[in-house]
Amino acid sequence: MRRNLLALVAGAVVAGMVAMPAAAKPLINGIDAAFPPFAYVDKSGQPAGFDVDAVNWIAEKMGFEVQHQAVAWEGIIPSLLAKKIDFICSGMTVTAERKQKVNFTDAYWEHRNQFVAKKDSKLTTDDVYKKDITVGVQQGTSEYKWLQEQRKAKDWKFKFRVYDSAPMAAEDVLNGRIEVAAMNDAPAKQLTEQKPLRIVGAFGDPDIYGCAVRKEDADLYKKLNEGYKLLRKDAYWNELLKKYNP
Repeated sequence: MRRNLLALVAGAVVAGMVAMPAAAKPLINGIDAAFPPFAYVDKSGQPAGFDVDAVNWIAEKMGFEVQHQAVAWEGIIPSLLAKKIDFICSGMTVTAERKQKVNFTDAYWEHRNQFVAKKDSKLTTDDVYKKDITVGVQQGTSEYKWLQEQRKAKDWKFKFRVYDSAPMAAEDVLNGRIEVAAMNDAPAKQLTEQKPLRIVGAFGDPDIYGCAVRKEDADLYKKLNEGYKLLRKDAYWNELLKKYNP
């Protein structure tokens, strides 16, 4: 009888152990490794930036763990769809083409695209469109797609050189391999403050950033949307603006 009782207790313990839910895994935010000040990997190898800090705050408020993983930008949406990452909050421009594949949260930032040249360059935006020069641009970006479409439609003369990041394109402007680099205004602003570069002028229409999630992930979509609403009302939002000056 004692043996049967022990067996019953052991069975109940095992059953209880089986029934216990597994600890929730951290959600993975895919980021661009070189898109300051919104997202980047710092000198110590750690994810950093406006979006990284914002998402960390949201995760704490909304009750989930988060990790940030650098992913090559041209493959970041395929990585999301393949479930290698869980969402993308990393200065991603909302476009009609991307919206066919993923859902975007409400916009949390508006930006313009800019051409950047050497500080002593006399180039104008009109020169970029009409002269036989080379424009550097990050592959997989909305600005690259816009320039490709407009170049074909309007028979603009410039050529492309494609890079893994906007800072890499800017370095080639400085060393004379290309005349201008095309990028969002936040990295353009930061680069021109740090290096002998200047902003030539804006191109395209104003765009917005949103966080991308898989279409079936309605709960995560809701958490991110609600989290950004809370963040923008909190004093920490202004702390982030002051810290990163995007």
